[in-house]
Amino acid sequence: MFYNFLYPMADLFGPLNLFRYLTFRSIAAFLTALVLSFLIGGGLIRWLRSKQGKGQPIRDDGPQSHLSKKGTPTMGGLLILITTTVATLLWADLTNRYVWIVLGITLAFGAVGFWDDFLKVTKKNPKGVPGKIKLVLSILCAAVATWFIAVASPAPLRFTLAVPFLKDALVPLGVVGFLAFGTLVMVGASNAVNLTDGLDGLAIGPVIMASAVFGFIAYVVGNSILTNYLYLHHVPRAGELAVFMAALIGAGLGFLWFNAPPAMVFMGDTGSLAIGGALGAVAVVTKHEIVLAIVGGLFVLETVSVIVQVLSYKWTGRRVFRMAPLHHHFEQKGWAEPTIVFRFWIIAAILAMAGLATLKLR
Repeated sequence: MFYNFLYPMADLFGPLNLFRYLTFRSIAAFLTALVLSFLIGGGLIRWLRSKQGKGQPIRDDGPQSHLSKKGTPTMGGLLILITTTVATLLWADLTNRYVWIVLGITLAFGAVGFWDDFLKVTKKNPKGVPGKIKLVLSILCAAVATWFIAVASPAPLRFTLAVPFLKDALVPLGVVGFLAFGTLVMVGASNAVNLTDGLDGLAIGPVIMASAVFGFIAYVVGNSILTNYLYLHHVPRAGELAVFMAALIGAGLGFLWFNAPPAMVFMGDTGSLAIGGALGAVAVVTKHEIVLAIVGGLFVLETVSVIVQVLSYKWTGRRVFRMAPLHHHFEQKGWAEPTIVFRFWIIAAILAMAGLATLKLR
């Protein structure tokens, strides 16, 4: 909003030219989301606690140590959604279609998660919305977003898949193939973050790291000079998503202030589905879907652990892990919760740097 209203007046007042720069507006969006989180976070948590009573139901079949968390409110993802949205609307170019698409899918997934969390706290049932209904809604939202991304993309990149490490490789997927692939990326990322969100601070740390990487990627692919130098596919105007990702980083850090062990509030599906969907959408826009699997490798590992556990038990009657997702396996082995969180953060940081390195390996 500031860009659209103030930058056109730069000829009249020179300092307003500052709003032209993505770097300035990204930093401003980060600070706006962070400060706003501090300002409204405490009040929002008190309001959630007053409305939820006993807080999020704790699963009886989960780790026994989690029973001590009973009474902690959920839906803390509202803090992330509110601050990210406000900061993005204030500092991004609101004529940019990519901004609206990514913000839209974030809020849509957040609405699905909110419904799920709402049923959990009102019905006192940890299952919430039936899984099939939640999956169908997520697929519909992601498919619509993928179509809009394809329409907004330049013709040479439309309905194609870019391959990391190769300079000019574009795999044509066709309309149906691209819609299916883009939907898979968004829904997969959304659910992967959701599965990882099982310990205080566990999911939001890697999300912040992945957001930083994809904020940089968005800035690079939106800049023709940088894409020519790095042999990347140029996506005009995709750089504006750096503002959104910076806002998400600020919101994530603000949320972490309240979610650090012992958590004052849980993210809930409201937050985990939304921010996972946001990462997936930015990956599709920037043609770095495969790189997302590297940068978000921790989320992939958590998801694979669940799949392996389910298939192994179904086919052989045996469990590979003591409990899935993977972080619960280490809990059952006696690792302290902060130990798991910090070690998983280290793994996420290594994977984020590995994903970032793919920009130069061509």
